Amino acid sequence: MKLGQFEIIAISDGSFLIDGGTMFGVVPRILWQKIWKPDELNRIEIPLNCLLIKTPKAKILVDTGIGNKHDEKFREMYKIKQPPDLAVGLAKCNTTFEEIDFVINTHLHFDHCGWNTIVKQDKQNTNYGNGERIVVPTFPKAKYVIQKQEWYDATHPNERTRASYLKINYIPVEEAGQLILVDGEQEIVPGVKVINTIGHTRGHQSVLIESGGKKAIYWGDFMPTSAHVKLSYHTSFDLYPMELLELKRKYLKMVIDEHWLMIFEHDPDVVFAYLEEEKGKPVLKPVCNEKS
Repeated sequence: MKLGQFEIIAISDGSFLIDGGTMFGVVPRILWQKIWKPDELNRIEIPLNCLLIKTPKAKILVDTGIGNKHDEKFREMYKIKQPPDLAVGLAKCNTTFEEIDFVINTHLHFDHCGWNTIVKQDKQNTNYGNGERIVVPTFPKAKYVIQKQEWYDATHPNERTRASYLKINYIPVEEAGQLILVDGEQEIVPGVKVINTIGHTRGHQSVLIESGGKKAIYWGDFMPTSAHVKLSYHTSFDLYPMELLELKRKYLKMVIDEHWLMIFEHDPDVVFAYLEEEKGKPVLKPVCNEKS
């Protein structure tokens, strides 16, 4: 899609399965199954919609999916389906790993930063690898932008959060000197800024894109699907649901008033959409798109 002078492209890194109830929190299955039909084990398929932003000054990748470093046990547990994957999608967009200037991670859960790093065969051992495996940043010239709070939480996980963070996805970035930690709102390049959207994690950030008088926002897991536009729809992974609720109320008003394009990371059908008010109620207006 064109957004002013920018081009924004949704790129799929495949999908994986998780328990359906985790995506909808306190919302009962009898309601959410009308939106997303689960399998016999109550699992739903979660797509991974990364975003490539092409500006006159930079190429920016927002989130990097689940990646390709997982062993067979992990892939089987989550039923990871690839291809498509991010590497193939970038190639279809005529973009190489070396051309990415910035990688923005909304947060560091394993399904959002998997392609941050790749495995390189070597005779050295590492503290976070296995056997003779060494891991390096996938995008050799890129700066990786992460909130300071998210970095702290990812490197100091607790019993509840530990399974969501895999150090192999982000410690090599720090070791390579490619890490940029920001605190709250920060412009990355003209027209692209990160904003701290507390709720899913304390250090979660969304990406606000503005060009030619038009605005778009990539929510990350602040609002992972179009269903989560409803104020009562939260995931069970949201660590700060009340903060998320208040921020959601604030930003959805701005989305309607200023006609922002919304971009959903985990929606199987709606990646781009507007939200308009009709007869006093918010109505979703999907925009047709093709994912690379």
